[in-house]
Amino acid sequence: MMSPQTRLARGRGKLRRKWRLPRIGRRDAERARALYRAQGARGAVSLGALFLLLFGMPGVFALWPELDHVRLWGVPVSWLMVGVVPFPVMAGLAWWQLRWAERTEERE
Repeated sequence: MMSPQTRLARGRGKLRRKWRLPRIGRRDAERARALYRAQGARGAVSLGALFLLLFGMPGVFALWPELDHVRLWGVPVSWLMVGVVPFPVMAGLAWWQLRWAERTEERE
């Protein structure tokens, strides 16, 4: 006995033809290239900001070692900077990148 999903999957496998890339017009291809470049540039900016956030924190700790002695709610500020701050900042950065990409697609 065979499940209906398995039977459908096996049946579809026999009917498949060679897949071809869809052909697009010249104007659409130019638009896609421009959109790809614009989103790649903004992606590079977002990636740079992410690296600055993650790899800049050791620099902050080296410049201000007294952050280990400052406490907020009984927890050293340096620990909060490592454990709490990056995640909302990364979520905000992702949201910013996504909104910009959507606006770029609408504009193009």
